Amino acid sequence: MPASTRVTLARVAEEAGVSISIASRALRGRGDMAPDTRSRVLRSAQTLGYTFAGEPRGRPRTSLVFDLVLSHFHGPYTDEVTAGARTAAAQLNYDLVLTAERDDPDDDWPQRIRSRGTAGVILGLIVPTSAQMAVIRRAGIPVVLLEPSSEPPMGLPSVRTTDRAGGKAAAEHLIENGARRFIVIGAVPSYRYGRGRVEGFLEALNRIVPGAPTVRADADWSAMDAWHSCARALSELPGEGPIGLFACTDEMAAGAYRAIAAAGLTIPGDVLVVGFDDVRGARWLHPSLTTIRQPIREMAAAAVHALARAVAGAELGDEIIELPTELIARGSTRAIFPTVSGLSGPRSPAPTPID
Repeated sequence: MPASTRVTLARVAEEAGVSISIASRALRGRGDMAPDTRSRVLRSAQTLGYTFAGEPRGRPRTSLVFDLVLSHFHGPYTDEVTAGARTAAAQLNYDLVLTAERDDPDDDWPQRIRSRGTAGVILGLIVPTSAQMAVIRRAGIPVVLLEPSSEPPMGLPSVRTTDRAGGKAAAEHLIENGARRFIVIGAVPSYRYGRGRVEGFLEALNRIVPGAPTVRADADWSAMDAWHSCARALSELPGEGPIGLFACTDEMAAGAYRAIAAAGLTIPGDVLVVGFDDVRGARWLHPSLTTIRQPIREMAAAAVHALARAVAGAELGDEIIELPTELIARGSTRAIFPTVSGLSGPRSPAPTPID
């Protein structure tokens, strides 16, 4: 494009309704400003076809830093992810930066990552939008997805676990330990990994005990909502005899403990319970929770190592790294039911889950 027709920074600022200095800082990812202001400037620059002088074709600078992007950093699952990623990054002589992703279309985390010269990005439990990926790709920054919430449409590498196989193992374990009626607590929003766990569980039930009384309840990934959903499911479940309950996460299983106790039932005397994840709190419940162990720290470490390979020049494409789940049997499914008669054995003390 001839110099006389080149779009100027002043034109971008005018289009975005900001000063030239603010437009300059927004385009370079510098300075504190409202996310919508930065997004407005970036959209204006893209619409007008503006490129500022010295704009790098790749990363503005490359440092020994990886970004771990999650929607929050205050839960048992994300604690495990952070610990696994941090340990693996340190072993590879990288520092780890924690970046929060907000559920906001004006969130500018890709621009912030680009501006600090990050060597690579791990996106945990999220799939980036095409606009977000455009910023990262223009900067030449490799990305690895960790347990993406949906199947990525952009051919990105990912690390995940065997969610469907974990759900299947939960059903088989409950049946083997005498359960003949079933409750499955799924989760909404219905993310890829949650769907896989529930589908694997129901497929195993239909194969081994077709027609068994089953109630599916959904909760919002929280213990509190799982408590209420489980209470409704217990009141709706037909028939008599031992109940097997599978919850999509350990946190949701903890909520189910409260509903079971409130209904005057005991674990495992009346209800056998299996969770999913094996976060630290699972073994602190009373009785301790049988769960499907998801190798969370190992998955985070695998994502870091994959990212390091990409930084070194490896072409990962849409490679999927899948680490296996493992059933960890504890007190909540102690085998006390005869597997033929379906009659319950001795009762255990009432469960007292930790808040």
